[in-house]
Amino acid sequence: MKQDMIVILDLGSTQNTVLARQIRDLGVYSEIHPHDITVDELNALDNVKGIILNGGENRIVDGAAVEVRQELYDCGYPIISIDYPGSCCEKQYLELLSEEELRSFIFDECQAEANWNMKNFIDDQVEMIKKQVGDKKVLLALSGGVDSSVVAAMLIKAIGQQLVCVHVNHGLMRKNESESVIEVFKNQLHANLIYVDATERFLGKLENVSDPEQKRKIIGGEFIRVFEEEARKLEGIDFLGQGTIYPDIIESGTKTAKMVKSHHNVGGLPEDLQFELVEPLKQLFKDEVRACGIELGLPASMVYRQPFPGPGLGVRCLGAITRDRLEAVRESDAILREEFEKAGLNKKVWQYFTVVPDFKSVGMKNHARCFEYMVIIRAINTVDAMTASIEKIDWDVLEKITNRILAEVDHVNRVCYDMSPKPPATIEFE
Repeated sequence: MKQDMIVILDLGSTQNTVLARQIRDLGVYSEIHPHDITVDELNALDNVKGIILNGGENRIVDGAAVEVRQELYDCGYPIISIDYPGSCCEKQYLELLSEEELRSFIFDECQAEANWNMKNFIDDQVEMIKKQVGDKKVLLALSGGVDSSVVAAMLIKAIGQQLVCVHVNHGLMRKNESESVIEVFKNQLHANLIYVDATERFLGKLENVSDPEQKRKIIGGEFIRVFEEEARKLEGIDFLGQGTIYPDIIESGTKTAKMVKSHHNVGGLPEDLQFELVEPLKQLFKDEVRACGIELGLPASMVYRQPFPGPGLGVRCLGAITRDRLEAVRESDAILREEFEKAGLNKKVWQYFTVVPDFKSVGMKNHARCFEYMVIIRAINTVDAMTASIEKIDWDVLEKITNRILAEVDHVNRVCYDMSPKPPATIEFE
């Protein structure tokens, strides 16, 4: 069933995602699009029932106020404005949309049907994947994380054995992560899995690179190169499956919002990409991805697995990556995860990890002065990864984790706890 859609046009609001989720919570699908969308582009979207012009503090770009195209007002769709003074919209201008007004606009004026649910979404995506891929093959990077696992399940449902999964060990995985991926996907789920150990290749490319954006682009670009090499060994590979989700796209920047950070599957793709992308999750928020995974029949242990960034520990070993600090991140992260599980926090905290900065501090070890690294612990809770709050960890648990890290992890003499919510901080440090 094709789902009715409300289109949100971004005219500088910082609340686009809040509004989109509010509409989806009412059972109607919504998407955010640029302010300068054309009538042809709008008409090409499926089942558009209405348009919301969503203005805000970022409406001024390069000294001028962004505007929608005038012809949009004559295209026949119901339109409402939010915080968009001076618009030519004949409909009501609102400083703030409350739920009652939103309901009235969506269901009374737009006559939209509340048919947005995971079963309908999956059915639509399966149909679209079949049309896009045909009888060709899709190459998928299978990290074992939530996004790639759900994409794999979706693609298997749509095209079955036409999917070829590749797990690349870039040397930036968590402790025993690659071994776990092989055990679960190859030995238990019997996926068509190709394993590539590219540790030395990635670390060589990243040597002396300290800029976070450059690191992300190197990692993302090198990933694509590895897949191209694997694809050349196979026949009929024309598509690349990607676990891109909505926050990835939003945080990588829009025409009226500055980039927070590029994502390896958004901003790090090379211009000479040899594949056509298949991105069935690109309009889902993180909690919707999990709901999709459950609907597809994936086990809860996989769907609710700890989130892990595409660049892996490369963005948690801050600055230029060194092998000693990379190992310190890996070992301290393993201790944190082990102690959180013992304390039952693994089921309570959405994401938790450690980072190691690229500077040292003075300390004392074995009755002598030492100059070593610090480990920073981060533990946050969130629903959609757009905002996040800090988990208040019991002091005894923190003390036990700290003592273990100081005793068991080489080159570390200090442990800190990050108290910064999102915003102003992001979930990751880089």
